[in-house]
Amino acid sequence: QVQPVESGGGLVQPGGSLRLSCVVPESIIINTMGWYRQVPGQERDLVADITMVPGITTYADSVKGRFTISRDKAKKTVYLQMDSLKPEDTAVYFCKANVMIGGPFGYAKDYWGKGTLVTVSS
Repeated sequence: QVQPVESGGGLVQPGGSLRLSCVVPESIIINTMGWYRQVPGQERDLVADITMVPGITTYADSVKGRFTISRDKAKKTVYLQMDSLKPEDTAVYFCKANVMIGGPFGYAKDYWGKGTLVTVSS
């Protein structure tokens, strides 16, 4: 079982910054890691993701220019730097890792973290 572990959520004022981290502690091949967010009653939406090799990034339009995703391949960790935060960024942020089960010739599978709450409020 693969269990991504998130950290870094909390309460921040509008215009402030937070940095989220997610690590996959298991020794496994990771294809991509990403961040999604969800508010009650709504679907879980992509915020940003990144391929571990070669580091290609994708962002939701709503966060472009404000959020930056990065990764440390050796540490199997992905970061989400969130700047210029807005109240509408308030959500539970989930980390997703797409990994190879059974080695490089196995199959790909998604695993989710338990989520970390980000609240943007004055």
